Amino acid sequence: MEYPELLKRARANLPESVLKHERFDIPKSVGHIEGNKTIISNFSQICDTFRREPSQLLKYLQRELATPAHIDGSRLILGRKMSSSLINAKIEEYANTFVLCYECKKPDTQLIKQDKVTIIKCQACGARHPLKSKI
Repeated sequence: MEYPELLKRARANLPESVLKHERFDIPKSVGHIEGNKTIISNFSQICDTFRREPSQLLKYLQRELATPAHIDGSRLILGRKMSSSLINAKIEEYANTFVLCYECKKPDTQLIKQDKVTIIKCQACGARHPLKSKI
């Protein structure tokens, strides 16, 4: 057998989960409840994945979850008990609104402030769109 035929045969035997790999996966929060506070221990990794300032994501989560919060080192401390599913849903909303490009759905974006309008600019496809909501 020739190499291309062997390669096709090997690729046909691979499971579909190996072939379908996204370059960007929205991270899930990892944390625990301590007393009446919720602690997200991988907050800095989430911000690094999104390539956004921690203060932006903090402000968004405070507004959406209606709770006081502060950053303590690499973790986020929320002022009340919350389920991880609610926190993960809000992180996913943030990613869809402020991180992913509206055209190509890639995470290679920058937030640019022009006058009083914040624009999301994609580095991959060059698209520019004004943000529909404020941070």
